[in-house]
Amino acid sequence: MRHRIAVVGSGPAGLTFARVLHRHGYPVAVLERDPAPDARPPGGTLDLHEGLGQLALDKAGLLAEFQALSRPEGQAMRILDADGTVLRDWQPRPGDRANPEIDRGQLRDLLLGPLDVQWGRAVTQVVPGTRDGVLVQFADGRQETFDLVVGADGAWSRIRPAVSSVTPHYTGVTSVETSLDDVDTRHPDLARLIGDGSVAVYGVNRALVAQRNSGGHVKVHAQFRAPLDWHTNLDLADVEAVRSSLLALFDGWAAPVLDLLHHGTAFVHRPLYVLPVSHTWTHVPGVTLLGDAAHLMPPLGAGANLAMLEGAELAESIAAAPTPGDLDEAVRAFEEHMWVRASRWAKITTAGLERLVSPDPAEALALFDQVQPS
Repeated sequence: MRHRIAVVGSGPAGLTFARVLHRHGYPVAVLERDPAPDARPPGGTLDLHEGLGQLALDKAGLLAEFQALSRPEGQAMRILDADGTVLRDWQPRPGDRANPEIDRGQLRDLLLGPLDVQWGRAVTQVVPGTRDGVLVQFADGRQETFDLVVGADGAWSRIRPAVSSVTPHYTGVTSVETSLDDVDTRHPDLARLIGDGSVAVYGVNRALVAQRNSGGHVKVHAQFRAPLDWHTNLDLADVEAVRSSLLALFDGWAAPVLDLLHHGTAFVHRPLYVLPVSHTWTHVPGVTLLGDAAHLMPPLGAGANLAMLEGAELAESIAAAPTPGDLDEAVRAFEEHMWVRASRWAKITTAGLERLVSPDPAEALALFDQVQPS
């Protein structure tokens, strides 16, 4: 007997879940509100950890393909003082594949493979406990029922309210993102500054971080502590106005560092939200959550990794649960395991954000000294 299963969201969590189920011969409906895979930019680059994201890809049978696409050199990390002095310059050792980088778009395409995603299926609500199962309501007025609905639809999940009334809260840290294209040809000095991986500069309650993607593309993040409404008198659609505001915020920093902002082509406002560190819920038969929908935490390298491993583990548990009763017990056991691990990582990343964007820039350097190989 095959369970009727849907996953809402085609990010790393949802696609990993669907791909592992597919490998075990189980059909799954992938419901995605975007009208097509390339409907919006896929985002930056991800470092997939050996025991987390890479393990998930191994469970999906995709590890070799990932290794062919990933960039081990992207593990390089350089930290500068605000005056441009190089404080640390970590380079990966030959053969080091602990945390190689891969562009989000490449990872998405790798996971999509043979999956049949239902694009343009925006879910507005799920109602568990109906006679026919979990009722899924769509924005176009249609409805469908499933035995299990998995919410992998991110920070502002439409599935979460079915199990939890908790909503994300603002951390006090805002990130404004910009991009550089064809950096090696158009901005060779910045290419050398960034190196093969990332460069970060930390100041009092603010930071500038630039990270290479493939194809000469670089993502730049200006991070700072501010009220959520800090931009009240600023038109975020006015590129030059945003640039001027950021340059004023980082006034006095070295000119080569500020060039990361001078050459940015557009700016995107991304305030950082999180869920409570130990977010759990009373188990609801037929509905569960993965990734940011379950445990939104600061973006310090753990979130996507955890989401992918959770998706793979839940899929394996379902594949081993032949009856409806076994399915519910498998989901319940998965949730309890997920909560323990996610809480541990949420504590680590929350403390990390406090140190990376702090009144004392030395805290950021000390944190990296703890986590980088000596």
